[in-house]
Amino acid sequence: MSIPKIINQVDTRHKAIAITFDDGPNPVYTPQILDLFREVSGKATFFMIGEQMKKYPDIVSAVSKEGHEIGNHTYTHPKLTTLTPEDCQKEVQLTEQLIRDMTGTRPVTFRPPYLDLDHKISALIHSRSYSIIGALNMEALDWEQPGVDHILSKSRKHAMNGSVLLFHDGFGNRSQTVEAVRMLVGELSSKGYKLVTVSELLELRAAT
Repeated sequence: MSIPKIINQVDTRHKAIAITFDDGPNPVYTPQILDLFREVSGKATFFMIGEQMKKYPDIVSAVSKEGHEIGNHTYTHPKLTTLTPEDCQKEVQLTEQLIRDMTGTRPVTFRPPYLDLDHKISALIHSRSYSIIGALNMEALDWEQPGVDHILSKSRKHAMNGSVLLFHDGFGNRSQTVEAVRMLVGELSSKGYKLVTVSELLELRAAT
């Protein structure tokens, strides 16, 4: 069995970009992000942590009902390479089942916390029919609150056909992220980019 690579970008001729958010849902910032995407008629992918989903089921429901994708980001956000195979499996399965129960849909995209992977974990994730998703704009470092200008400039440079971009709506003050994303989605929309879910972006790969 081949080991899947982390997908940071899709080769496509379509002007489509997948903007993603990790570590939510969050009662303050996730609703603000939903508002931003509603304004530009865009969709996003939210890689949610199971523990957070249990705390804020209404937000999970709102994300799903507005047509956004919910991806699996484990149950407690551990470094998977430090866990036993059994515990790693449990982290994935618990959140997978939560997403099924709360949305009626099985998740098909997975982002490992800290993008921490090895061959055994990759094989496990692959065996559960997930695509493993990374991002191009890791240098944006939005989780470190480096300033709106930094987040925006380091993300803008990677905004191109097929890009996957990473931001955070959970854990800590994400006001810089919200403002940077507000500016970015406005720019991208004005340039004719379509903001799509990761799964939609993966489908465009087959249509190139």
